[in-house]
Amino acid sequence: MPDGQVVPVSAAQQSSQKGPMRCVSDTALWMAMYRAMETERPDALFKDPYARRMAGARGKDIVDSLPFAQSMAWSLSVRTAMIDEVILRCVAGGVRVVLNLGAGLDTRAFRLQLPTSLRWMDVDLQAMSAYRQHCLDGAMAPCEHVHIAADVSDPIQFETVLAEARAFEGPWLVITEGVLLYLTPEQVGGLATQLHSEAQAKWWVTDLITPMSQQAMGMVWNSQLADASTPFRFAPQDSKSFFEHLGWQQDEFHSTWMNSIRLRRTAPHAPAWDQLWRWSGPAAHEALQRMSGVALLTRRP
Repeated sequence: MPDGQVVPVSAAQQSSQKGPMRCVSDTALWMAMYRAMETERPDALFKDPYARRMAGARGKDIVDSLPFAQSMAWSLSVRTAMIDEVILRCVAGGVRVVLNLGAGLDTRAFRLQLPTSLRWMDVDLQAMSAYRQHCLDGAMAPCEHVHIAADVSDPIQFETVLAEARAFEGPWLVITEGVLLYLTPEQVGGLATQLHSEAQAKWWVTDLITPMSQQAMGMVWNSQLADASTPFRFAPQDSKSFFEHLGWQQDEFHSTWMNSIRLRRTAPHAPAWDQLWRWSGPAAHEALQRMSGVALLTRRP
């Protein structure tokens, strides 16, 4: 399987899809390229030695072709670093099983310092799972690791994943990085309900955006994402209430904007935005901070 080719695309599809994005699997190559770009910086927030190979030529083409894609690298680097921090804290807090749903080309099980007793399950579609394994080329994770081919948006397939996780004792951490925004609210609600029925599912870390962020990104990438049938669908105005009604309490929210300042990986023209933020009122401050970020949810009995 050649680098950067996850899902086979027919000649007819290639001729009809002239944009940089062809299908949802291309988003994984896109994100892998961002991780490769961050890894190759002298002041990298993290090191992903597999990212460049996983992104391949296709991932580079996507970043080079999408409008303003290069200038958005900061936000994905910050998101990755924030989720890394949350995962390591949860593992230190007693997590025994990690369910990485819609894992894409994530390699945290191989690049983070994890205990050997941890069970890590990377779950994604068959083609994506096969491509990830191809790129890892026999790499060994420090923990007990398994690749699982399943569509997490399909309740029946997802049940088989949960059944495998139940075989291991101890609390679970669920990860849905870059997954929920491509699902409908109904699909997210179904996933949350199915997870809540599992007593071992203690924590859930996910990235979230608001309608303001959805509209801003849509103005830039809407046509490209629509061509690939991957529009941003899940952007609740009040994510805290959305998940509380489904039995999940939002214990933490880590703002991408505020953490970009902390991690010194800010957006282009950040000083101007920061000045505008200082002149704005409390409501505008809250809206800017919550436009995108990472939430840690805890299952309520």
